[in-house]
Amino acid sequence: MTIARPRRLRSALAAATALALAALVVPGTAAPAGAGAPSEVATGDEPIDYVALGDSYSAGPLIPAQRADPLGCLRSTNNYPAYLAGYFGVRTYRDVTCSGAETDDLDRRRQTTIVPGPKPAPQLNALSDETDLVTIGIGGNDYTLFGSMIEVCETVADLAPQGAPCRRHFTNAKGVDTKMRDATRIQKSVGRVLRAVARRAPGAEVYVVGYPRLLPERGTCKAVKFAAGDYRWGDRVERRLNRSLRLAAANNGATYVNLYPASRGHDACAGSEAWINGSTLKPVRAANFHPFRRGMRAAAQEIYRQLTGGRTAPGHAFAQPPVGSGARQAG
Repeated sequence: MTIARPRRLRSALAAATALALAALVVPGTAAPAGAGAPSEVATGDEPIDYVALGDSYSAGPLIPAQRADPLGCLRSTNNYPAYLAGYFGVRTYRDVTCSGAETDDLDRRRQTTIVPGPKPAPQLNALSDETDLVTIGIGGNDYTLFGSMIEVCETVADLAPQGAPCRRHFTNAKGVDTKMRDATRIQKSVGRVLRAVARRAPGAEVYVVGYPRLLPERGTCKAVKFAAGDYRWGDRVERRLNRSLRLAAANNGATYVNLYPASRGHDACAGSEAWINGSTLKPVRAANFHPFRRGMRAAAQEIYRQLTGGRTAPGHAFAQPPVGSGARQAG
């Protein structure tokens, strides 16, 4: 669809951040997100008021430059919400995404950030009757779904390099794959959050952004330190999570944005074409198993395409959101 004035339309990271702060941090509240002229997509009588909610896959940990509002959220000026704000030429832009966020951090509590510091308010506090557009990328931290899977898969890989020791680790005595179970359970909590979003921003169009492909369709690579059999299993867990997000959106008046197909060939094994970093944390580029800047930009382009019925995102690009553009960013 075309947005034409929507209906009122966690330790490694902390250590890496400490090493790279001088190069990464943008002081102050934040710079505006827009770049160039407002997008023609905003064709209604009034411009768009945009709020971005979510976890690290939306925030962009360690991608320069990192915002300081608060620093503990590891939120980049070059995440996909920042690009989208520029593409749409929004009037106001509030990015409250925060690395490590779980669904409860959106509506029920102040989040304990990865880098110790002030606890940000629940993200939904950024919403209002004036909000027109909301993007939400959440779910991968609930039940430590991704975090514990990645940690354990790398730890046990040498026990059975050609097997699936990680899948066995997470299969309980009753034969239940607890990762697949938890990926399914996330649908309920995301649904609850979406209903809360609708109450706080009743006139907004709400988009649930799925996770991009982390692992390749076939084969293995040095960049991902998993046993061979755990690649396919890990991919199934991610697909189950994305299914939960899609169903939560469909059942609660939101629209699901599927990044998985577009990220084919851009997984963590894709070398120079990778949108996602592999097992090695790269302090001034990306956290391990998180998007690079190019991945964020590509995600924004795909989100834009899906939100606008197939339009191509504006061709301009920006290294950091310039001060003085038409959009106003607050966090």
